[in-house]
Amino acid sequence: MGILDGNPKNEPMHYGEIFTVWESSMAAKGLVSCYQAYIYHSGDGELKEMLGELIDQARLEIKELDKLLTDNGIAPSPTLPERPEVKLEDIPVGARFSDPEIGAKIAMDTMAGLVGCSKAMALSIREDIGALFAKYHVTKTALGLKILRMNKEKGWLIPPPLLVKKPE
Repeated sequence: MGILDGNPKNEPMHYGEIFTVWESSMAAKGLVSCYQAYIYHSGDGELKEMLGELIDQARLEIKELDKLLTDNGIAPSPTLPERPEVKLEDIPVGARFSDPEIGAKIAMDTMAGLVGCSKAMALSIREDIGALFAKYHVTKTALGLKILRMNKEKGWLIPPPLLVKKPE
């Protein structure tokens, strides 16, 4: 098999893997910045805790993905600066994101992350890269379930039209 023999970490990354790893790192950096702002906008303790978990996961992904890039001689995307802390009361009401908006946004982001991980697993020929995204997929699935439960319990979930009467 030539250059694709043996240890996958010694195999070259193809352009699709490079872009997907770089893009995923950049997206995680954006989520950290955005979710830091959401923490300041949120008044709900459980939502703030969930945002903290999502930030921790994104930071782990950034660390692992950037290491993979630098180990392969590729410069990762720049890291965004930390957001300055702000009190909820200092954010004007009209400019403030509501807790239900934040709950919906993190649910959508997590769903998009699952799709991205599936795509990354499917295009990877290096087993270590596919396995890395499979690990992220499992974690995002668990986080997505927690977000869904939280949104349901808080009354924030707006379901699509429901089939109440089953067709005969």
